[in-house]
Amino acid sequence: QVQLVESGGGLVQAGGPLRLSCVASGSIFSIDDMGWYRQAPGKQRELVAVVLYGGITNYADSVKGRFTISRDNAKNTVYLQMNSLQPGDTAVYYCNMEVYDDNHYLNAYWGQGTQVTVSS
Repeated sequence: QVQLVESGGGLVQAGGPLRLSCVASGSIFSIDDMGWYRQAPGKQRELVAVVLYGGITNYADSVKGRFTISRDNAKNTVYLQMNSLQPGDTAVYYCNMEVYDDNHYLNAYWGQGTQVTVSS
């Protein structure tokens, strides 16, 4: 079994930075894709950023140039550095990982979500 635990959310003023972390634990052989999603009230969950095992990254147009996704494979951790935050970034942020267990079986896992609120 694999669990993902997120941290780093909170309240920040517009223009400020925030750094999210997500740590996976359990029966892990390796982790392929790591990503961050967000969902605002009344809106659909959207992909924010993804980083593949080889380091290839992709970002939603709305966050390009402001957010940076990174990973530490030794720590089974994915980060999201958010700079120049805007009120429109307010949402619950979820991490997602494609995890190979010790039998090399692939499953996707979600974190519990962490609230990010940006005030104007």
